[in-house]
Amino acid sequence: MAVDREQLKAALIEYASKSTKPQLYLKDLGKAVPDASPREVKNAANDLVKDGKMVYWSSGSSTMYAVVGRQQDEEKK
Repeated sequence: MAVDREQLKAALIEYASKSTKPQLYLKDLGKAVPDASPREVKNAANDLVKDGKMVYWSSGSSTMYAVVGRQQDEEKK
């Protein structure tokens, strides 16, 4: 059963904003809406990046997602 994309995007933003972690893996974002498939979560997260509401964050070996303004800045460390 497909999950409404707009509802999924809203749930991802809310979950990521309330998370204690500044950036999250896709599998972590999937916990926001357990009924959504991993593909639906990925597509919604990518839409949020395109919309400027989330950003990609990379540690060099892993790509994560973060709400704009919450991502860690590795250069500041």
